[in-house]
This record gives sequence, C-alpha cells and structure tokens, in this order.
Amino acid sequence: MEEHKIGQFFGIGLGPGDPELLTLKALRVIKNSPVIAFPIKAVNETSYALSIVRDFIDMERQQLLPLLFPMTKNKEIIKQQWKEATEAVFRYLQQGKDVAFLTEGDPLFYSTFIHLCRYMEIIHPEVTVQSIPGISSIFGAAASLHLPLADGDAQVGIIPATRNKDHMKKAIEQHETIIFLKIAKVLDLLIDVLIETNTLEKAAIVTKATSNEEIIYKNVLDLKGKDLSYLSLMVVKRT
Repeated sequence: MEEHKIGQFFGIGLGPGDPELLTLKALRVIKNSPVIAFPIKAVNETSYALSIVRDFIDMERQQLLPLLFPMTKNKEIIKQQWKEATEAVFRYLQQGKDVAFLTEGDPLFYSTFIHLCRYMEIIHPEVTVQSIPGISSIFGAAASLHLPLADGDAQVGIIPATRNKDHMKKAIEQHETIIFLKIAKVLDLLIDVLIETNTLEKAAIVTKATSNEEIIYKNVLDLKGKDLSYLSLMVVKRT
C-alpha cells in the first residue's frame, strides 16, 4: 500500500484585520492549502480570523476545519482540547494534505498557534511546522493613530493588561511608550492606573485595528464602566 507523504502544517499570520495587509507568502499558502483551520471559542461561533480571508478561499476546493478552544481556566480541559485539536489537524496531514492555521496578527505572538505548534512537535515530531509572520495589531494601531511608537533610544514595553496594578504602573513609568494588550477585562482598573500616573491624556484605545470595524477612542475616561471588544489594545505614549 502506497504511503502518503505527510503534509506541512502552517501557522499563518493574517495581520490585524485589513485583508490588504496579508503578506504575499501568507496569501499564496492560504490559496494552496487544501485545509484551512482556524480557532473558535464555542461551537457554531463565527471566526474573526476566517472573516479576514474568506474572499480568498475556494469553498469548492478547500475544506474548513474549525478547532474549538473554549475560554476556561481548567488546565485539564485546556490540555485535552489542545490534544484533540492537534489530532484533528494531523488526520489531514497524514493524508498528505497541507493545513493552514489562521491567526490574527502574528502566529508566534500571543497566538493560539503557539500551543498547537508545541503539541504537534511533541505528539507528531515528524510533521514539518512553518510559521508565516504577520503584522501585529500593535503596528496596525500605531498606523491608525498615526503615532510613532519609538524613536532614537526610546524604550517600548508590550504587556498584557492584568489585575496587578503595581505591575502596570511600573510598566508605564519605565517606558516612553507602553502597549497594553487584552485590556477589555481590566479596563476600569487600567484607567485608574492612568489617572494615578498622570497619563490619562497620553492614552488611546484601538479596537479591531485596520478592519472595517475599527474604532479609535481618545477620550479613554469616557469608557469607564463600558464593555469593549476582546480585540482591543491601549497605547500610552508619555513623550
């Protein structure tokens, strides 16, 4: 019986939201891959990553593979879900089919692909895994704000916003520019930090940067008590 050559597994950085920010390489691999995988948080949920490139996918020739990664802090559930997703991808790879995993931004920067890649390398080390870089939402937001992030010897910090107030205050105090990611769940606390560091007027928030749903907020205080999209970040430029 003839054995199939194992397909390649690609992590595709799509950029922050504007389809025109796809790299030529990312677009070529997407079009050439028979299987397009993407993360979802719940069954039947729409995928933002898929929406960015849907117009480039041939639904008659290519197969969509949604991979479920539920939002939970239960480590056992998370591990099991990563293993199941890895095996779901490998079922196509062992048929000789390349699989392109879609991810917003860059596949190696706070991405679900990082965990999937690790499990693939452990469980199926024979698989060739390749990452195709993409433009981060950080640079997309900077372009939308027309805001230089760094110049000369200026220091830039990039951290996920947390409930550790002192940690976020130090981040602001130690950098000329700081980018806070994943701000939606701790927005009110972060606004308090801005007030305490006297940087409220130095901050701006961008939601779904560069996409046709992009929103820019420059009056950050007005957002206290409001809900923001998960795909939101804050830029604080002190100087």
